[in-house]
Amino acid sequence: MATAREVKKRIRSVKNIGQITRALEAVSASRVRKAQARVLASRAFAEKAWEILLNVQNSMTGTSLHPLLTARSEVKNTMVILITSDRGLAGAFNTNILRVARRFEERLGTPARFVTIGRKGRDSLIRVQENVVAEFSNPAETTLQQISPIVRLATEEFLNGTVDEVFIAYTDFVNLLTQRPRVTRLLPLSPYETEDQVVAELIKNAPHVSSGSADYEYEPSATAILDEIVPRFTLLQMYQAILESQASEHSARMVAMRNASDNASTLVEDLTLVYNKARQAGITSEILDIVGGAEALQNSIDKLAVNIEADLAAQAVI
Repeated sequence: MATAREVKKRIRSVKNIGQITRALEAVSASRVRKAQARVLASRAFAEKAWEILLNVQNSMTGTSLHPLLTARSEVKNTMVILITSDRGLAGAFNTNILRVARRFEERLGTPARFVTIGRKGRDSLIRVQENVVAEFSNPAETTLQQISPIVRLATEEFLNGTVDEVFIAYTDFVNLLTQRPRVTRLLPLSPYETEDQVVAELIKNAPHVSSGSADYEYEPSATAILDEIVPRFTLLQMYQAILESQASEHSARMVAMRNASDNASTLVEDLTLVYNKARQAGITSEILDIVGGAEALQNSIDKLAVNIEADLAAQAVI
């Protein structure tokens, strides 16, 4: 059993860790509100832009599609853009999306090239010797200018034939307590269909598109409009995925730090009981030592008194 001093030192250490987790929880709580507002504000726009893009694409019967909209007849190579965090202490946030991304790659059955956003994803993929061709940091405040190099890399790889499909693996934000790791296809910009039920469960459902054919007037032409909006929409899709991932990260970290703080409080209470027992055991041991010493001293005094009495009796006889 640990001594009272050792238990007291451990209680102090747990309390210090609890202060750190409470501070991290407060920081994440302040950040998640802003991240949630950003992702909810842009989600409706992204879904509506997707609907307009598909309607314009469907209306172009008999004309060639934009290169970023054209699906390849045979998929030989794929690219997976993996979005994780730069820091840990977010519970199972990074582990879940890494597991989904690797499982998705295995089910595709084609060679995959990974582009990582966030150090956690980069380190994990390099550790298992995956083909990581590029890595980017995950900034706290994401702007379109910051993610332009990522989209440019994916677009160039797709257009020059290095890869035939580009996917984004990210964590979809549902609410503060629920985040779902998902995979969505970035290029070509069209709904992804597969007969593999496992892959279908990992793919995010495409936003609802109105069934009726929308009547648009194009100026100057549908082709010119697609040439303008398709690259912008590709950038928008990546931007929305990063916002979803960041909101999920802050939510997961806030919940993880709250659980850690609660566990620290519970552990302090348990250790306090152990400390009281150890202190009580130490006091009891000291009392027993005192009682034992007093009894031994009393026995010595009794023996000395007997000896003195014996000596006195012997002298009286003489």
